[in-house]
Amino acid sequence: MLPLFRRIAAPLLGTILMFGSGAGWALEDRVVVMTSYPDELVQRYEQAFERANPGTDLQVVWKPSRDAAVELAKPDQGGVDVYWTPSLGSFPRLRDAGAFRPLAVDRAVLPGVVDGQFVSDRQGFFEAFEVAGYGLIVNPAALARDRLPQPATWRDLAATRWTGRLALPIAGQVGFSGALYDILLQAEGWEAGWALLGEAAADATLVGNGGQVSESVVNGEADVAVTVDFFARSAIANGHPVALVYPPRTAFLPAQVAIARAAPHPDAARAFVDFVLSAPGQALLFHPDIRRYPVRPDVYAQAPAGTVNPFRRIGAEPYAYDMETGLNRHGLIAALFDSLIAGRQDRLKTLWGAIHAAEAALAAQSTTNPDPERAALASRARTLAGFVPVAGADAGRLAPLFQDRRSNRNPEEQAAVRKDWSARIDAAHAEALDLARRALPTP
Repeated sequence: MLPLFRRIAAPLLGTILMFGSGAGWALEDRVVVMTSYPDELVQRYEQAFERANPGTDLQVVWKPSRDAAVELAKPDQGGVDVYWTPSLGSFPRLRDAGAFRPLAVDRAVLPGVVDGQFVSDRQGFFEAFEVAGYGLIVNPAALARDRLPQPATWRDLAATRWTGRLALPIAGQVGFSGALYDILLQAEGWEAGWALLGEAAADATLVGNGGQVSESVVNGEADVAVTVDFFARSAIANGHPVALVYPPRTAFLPAQVAIARAAPHPDAARAFVDFVLSAPGQALLFHPDIRRYPVRPDVYAQAPAGTVNPFRRIGAEPYAYDMETGLNRHGLIAALFDSLIAGRQDRLKTLWGAIHAAEAALAAQSTTNPDPERAALASRARTLAGFVPVAGADAGRLAPLFQDRRSNRNPEEQAAVRKDWSARIDAAHAEALDLARRALPTP
């Protein structure tokens, strides 16, 4: 846990001093904000908010999302006024549980949409505060040294034989992995996306810690990794010779802010939300200690040189990522990643190695002695190697079974589903390996 610059207990704090609401009214003497943001961000917002609102003290409760949900489920909501945190799935669940007050937002300055995708609550109970993008961290010099091309798209993860120089996060073990892989799966298509991941993973190093995914490129263990952008942006700012690549079809996902239904200091709560969404509050995200992307298009005129503007991305393709669909299936994606990739990586290396060998041999002889029968075997092997035991049309129906992997509410049913997956995956891979070996031209 990060150290707190100020930590307070969650129960109701002190006397409630309410002076009404609306312009011209004095604010209460405090606002209680619950967050999991790091100190370097929170401290800067505390100082700026208190300068803008003299007499109102910002008090912080640091809670991870699971503990925050417990507090906000209490009758008094733990005395919390504002929930402000980068926890993508928390806000819809808490909204549906009645934890928040509605917000009034000016959509002329806060569109609630980034890169064609909704990032704020369409029901109006929480609002995006900043966004993070998902893409690739690369080491251009190392790629040149290893004679590898610089990837530009998700498909490039499987188009190159990385021989261990690609790092992939293990879904379910790395916090951002569920969103990242769902972005890829929506961009490429469910079945094609899983086939891409399986082929890429055969040549990859799987990493179980979020920071270490990007760090593997920074320290030279890998040339490429998939990541959420603030890890890469921090490395670049610290002088490491790495670069950040956003595929044309990616997404920028939000951290959000909401006012608690039982907020004891509602006017100060509104003032805090107004501040973090104001032009000065949003511009503070450009600070060298923070480096995050605002959700107000108008503040990008103040952005440091070289800052990507997610509202005007060069090379972006039309792609409206469906965040709510993604949130519902992160657990399913983690379970499938275990079954398809993490638990079978050695077999994937053997399988995809055989397919690549057959394809290379067929390509070498195609101009002089084409062999359509062996080419058909290799093509069928590739299709079977990319088998996923859950069809895209069925993902939404099955997702609730794996929605909260940590609670494991249905262990017997989950075990039965995983057993079925395992048998079907093994059968598909065994057939694919046999076909790939038969596709090798006879010497």
